Amino acid sequence: MTEVDAIILGAGAAGLFAGIEAARRGRRVLVVDHAKAAGEKIRISGGGRCNFTNLDIRAERFLSRNPHFALSALKRYTQWDFIARLDAAGIAWHEKTLGQLFCDGSATQIVQMLTRHLAQAGGMLWLGTELGAVTRDGPGFRVETARGAVMAQSVVVATGGKSIPKMGATGYGYRIAESFGLGLEETRPALVPLTLAAQELERTKLLSGTAVTGSASHGRTRFDEAVLFTHRGLSGPAILQISSYWREGDAITLDLAGGQDAGAVLRAQRQSGGRIALRTALARVVPEKLARYLEEASGLTGNLADQPNAALDHLAALVHAHRITPVGSEGYRTAEVTLGGVSTDMLDARTMEAKAVPGLYFIGEVVDVTGWLGGYNFQWAWSSGWAAGQVI
Repeated sequence: MTEVDAIILGAGAAGLFAGIEAARRGRRVLVVDHAKAAGEKIRISGGGRCNFTNLDIRAERFLSRNPHFALSALKRYTQWDFIARLDAAGIAWHEKTLGQLFCDGSATQIVQMLTRHLAQAGGMLWLGTELGAVTRDGPGFRVETARGAVMAQSVVVATGGKSIPKMGATGYGYRIAESFGLGLEETRPALVPLTLAAQELERTKLLSGTAVTGSASHGRTRFDEAVLFTHRGLSGPAILQISSYWREGDAITLDLAGGQDAGAVLRAQRQSGGRIALRTALARVVPEKLARYLEEASGLTGNLADQPNAALDHLAALVHAHRITPVGSEGYRTAEVTLGGVSTDMLDARTMEAKAVPGLYFIGEVVDVTGWLGGYNFQWAWSSGWAAGQVI
């Protein structure tokens, strides 16, 4: 039987970081994961370059039933702290857009840095090791693993959510929480492409692969980024962002004009000689395939010159406020993160410890804290892992 001060379940971003911090304090640390390699989500993220944080971290860019819960960890271990760690390790990085930071080279540099730091601090790492039941054993815990039972004073659950099941994601962390009587917030796929009904796809099938710089809105929430039409529905950064706010039965509103004023463009073309098809005029604002789709959706006939102002306003509204109702999402298969998780009411915001179960901690994606697209979820992993690592 193995005995340690702290066992960390999950060798992803949050788990490795908590392990490093605790081991550097002289704690006997064991990080365990069923996967054959550590940090797989780090490795594949950002097209293999890892969008590891964002320059503009703020509470309102995290979704949670308690949106203020994340503040303590985020303020105590900031994006600048993680950037300094990369700089010290000689890992070059750059800002891509909207404050998003990526490695210049491969994301495996970050994984290698983390596993190296864990080993240098004296922490142990067991990979390819299935995890079983977690139970109380006197003042500590007993964790069943494929390598035998492990006794630990503290258990840190860093097993992530349900997103990307092909990488082995499961609801294991949620089951641990429930076994100790801790509440969960509803979980659902987030940062995920949205799907359309068959009849809507029949109308949009020619648009598959068409992308525009625009925006997606749901209620008062709006994201000004790219929108991509796919053979299943809608994707692109703006859609992934709005998916975290969307619910079944809701419509979303798309602005497809890329910053142009469609109404002004249409009026100017009509005035300068409007004997052109509506799709030709619209193609000055949106891609040609999309112009044909919008012309058909408008129900208007005749040339641009034939259209009264009301008709042009109708066309402009289709461009700037195109309402469409998804029927679902592509699910956990392609979701970047899981919305919901272990209720923040159950946890101490400063330490990530379960209030009712001393010695049991939850960090990273398994907690009901979900960031925007753009490095926010990795920063939550670093910050929450760091917070737990100071006390376990």
